[in-house]
Amino acid sequence: MANKGKIRKYRKPLNLNIGMIIFGVVFFYVVVCVIMYFQTSHIVRYEVQEGSLATENIYRGIILRQETVEYTTVAGYVNYYAREGERVAKNDLVYVVDETGRLSESLESANLGENTLTNRELAEFRSEIVGFMHGFDGTNFSRTYDFKFSLKNTVLKLANRNMLESIGGLGGELGGSIVNYAYAPDSGLVTYWTDGYEGLAAQEVTREMFEEKNYEKKQMLGNTLAAAGDAVYKMCTQEDWSLVIPIEASRGATLQEKGTVKVRFLKNQYESWAYVKLLTGADGETYLQLSFNNSMVTFLSDRFLDVELIVEDERGLKIPISSIVQKEFFLIPEDYIVAEGNNGKGSIMRQCFLEDGTISSEMLEVDIYNFDSEAKEYYLDSSILDVGSILYKLDSQETFTVSKRATLTGVYNMNKGYADFKQINILYQNEEYAIVKSNTKYGLNVYDYIVLNADTVKDDQFINQRE
Repeated sequence: MANKGKIRKYRKPLNLNIGMIIFGVVFFYVVVCVIMYFQTSHIVRYEVQEGSLATENIYRGIILRQETVEYTTVAGYVNYYAREGERVAKNDLVYVVDETGRLSESLESANLGENTLTNRELAEFRSEIVGFMHGFDGTNFSRTYDFKFSLKNTVLKLANRNMLESIGGLGGELGGSIVNYAYAPDSGLVTYWTDGYEGLAAQEVTREMFEEKNYEKKQMLGNTLAAAGDAVYKMCTQEDWSLVIPIEASRGATLQEKGTVKVRFLKNQYESWAYVKLLTGADGETYLQLSFNNSMVTFLSDRFLDVELIVEDERGLKIPISSIVQKEFFLIPEDYIVAEGNNGKGSIMRQCFLEDGTISSEMLEVDIYNFDSEAKEYYLDSSILDVGSILYKLDSQETFTVSKRATLTGVYNMNKGYADFKQINILYQNEEYAIVKSNTKYGLNVYDYIVLNADTVKDDQFINQRE
C-alpha cells in the first residue's frame, strides 16, 4: 500500500519592495518626531498689548463707631419714647420703666383715640421696606429677622409716643411713682441693639469676626420686662466712624500712599471719600481702615457693610506672570561707558594682554540694560565681563575693577530671533498678569514678541519664530 504524502502549508517568501521600505522609514520617523515633540519644552511667543487688570474691588468691612451702652437701674416694663436712629439732646426723654405694669392697664382703659402717622413717619416705613427689598440676600436670611424686629420696634415706639403724651392727662390714676423716666446723659443718636462689638478698636479686628455664624445681634423690644442692670439702649455720640476691611498688604500699601480713596456703599449705592490707614489686626493679618466724617446715621443699624473701592485702573503693557524672569548684571560707573544714543548700545575699553604678555586695551561694544540715574551706574550683561575685569576711563589712565552686581526684573524679547533680555517696571500684578510701564528706554514696546514661559529659554538662545 502506497504511503500517502503529508500535506504541508506553502510559505510564501517575504516579498520586500521599495514601497514597503519607504513606508517603514516614514513611519519610524513620525514616531520619533512625536516622541521628541512631547519630550521637548516648546517656546511659545506672546504679543505685548496695552491693557489693565480687572481687580476685585468689593470688600466686606466691620463698622467701628463711638458707642455707649446704657443700662436700666430698676426692674420693670420698658417703653421707649425716642425712635430708632433719632438724635436726642442731653436730658431728652429716651424711655420709661413701668415697675408695676399698671401704666399699660391705665392707658388701655383711657380713651386715647386713634393713632395716626405723619408723612415723616410713613416715609420712615417706606425707607425701611425699600432698603430691605434691595439688600435682600437669600443666603443671609438672618437679616429678615433684623428687618422684622426693626419694623416692630418702630411701631411700638410710635405707639408709645402717643401713649406717653397721654400720661399727663391720667394724673393721679397712675398711683404715685410707678413710672421711672430715663433721660439721655449726652446728645447723640439712639439705637436699640447690641452685639458685643461696642468699643472695639481697629487693631483688635480679626478674620474670625467676619464669620456670620459667630455673630449675634440682640434686638431690644419695647413693652418688655427688664431686670435691673439690663442693657436698654445704645448712644452714638460722634459723627466720625470707620470701616475696617481685610486687604492684601501690597494693595493696602498702594492705597495708603494715595491717602484717600473713593468708596461706594453697595447697600444704597451712595459714594463718599475716606481717609485710609494700613494696620495689622490682632491675628497678624493686614487690614485697611477707611475713616469717614459723615453718613454715620445711614448705617446705624449695621455692623457689617459691603463696599466697593473706586480706584483708577493701572494701565500699561500687559504681560503674563510666567514670562517674568530675574537676571544678574554688573554695575559699571557712567564714566567708563560711552552710551550710543537710545538704541541700548554702548562701548567700553577693557584691559587685555597681548601674545607677548604685554598689557594693552580693546574697545568692546556692549548692550546696556538699564541706567541708575541716582547712582550713575549702567547695567551690563555678565556674559561680556568677568569679576576682576579692568576697565579704563576714556581719555584717562584711571581704572575700574568689575565686581559689583545687581539683579533686574524683565522678560525675554524674541523680535531679533534670539532671547534678548528686556527690563520691565511692574506697576501692578495679580496671579496671572502684570501691568508694566510702557515707553521706557531699555524696556518693552507695544506689539513686541516675548517668550511666554521664561523657563523654556536661556540667555541669547536662538529661537525659531514659527514655534
